Amino acid sequence: MTDVHLTPLDEESLARLLDAAVADADPLEVMPPIEGPPGWTAERRDAFLAFHRRRSLDPATAVETTWVIDADGRAVGAARLEPAGDAVEAGIWLGRSVRGQGLGRQVAAALLDAARTGGAARFVASTTTGNAAARRLLANAGADLTVHGGDVDATLDL
Repeated sequence: MTDVHLTPLDEESLARLLDAAVADADPLEVMPPIEGPPGWTAERRDAFLAFHRRRSLDPATAVETTWVIDADGRAVGAARLEPAGDAVEAGIWLGRSVRGQGLGRQVAAALLDAARTGGAARFVASTTTGNAAARRLLANAGADLTVHGGDVDATLDL
């Protein structure tokens, strides 16, 4: 089994996260879209860093806690929890080369533990009907799944 560890996001780990994203993910999988040509342009790399700094690192604007997912000592993705009332919304992305290896299950378990420790009453997540792996992961964690067109909402009472 792969050794999976969640590293709290800071400037050093953010640089590692960007490297992992550039090496193993499409920008549209890991950040909001920006104008310009496809791929990891200099502008898109800057936008990735700014996005994470704004959402997680800057105390004046942070809305979520983000971790770098490290597998066997290298950054392979990110996980996040964002408070939403009495719930926390979870998000995970993994690089393409490590998908299907059970890392998502380990990360989801760690996020559930963090949500419980933080006192959340519910754990929520969203995906699409086309993301079978995420739907399976959420269902196996015990979440109730609701389909709305092409979107899937997951809720798990803690």
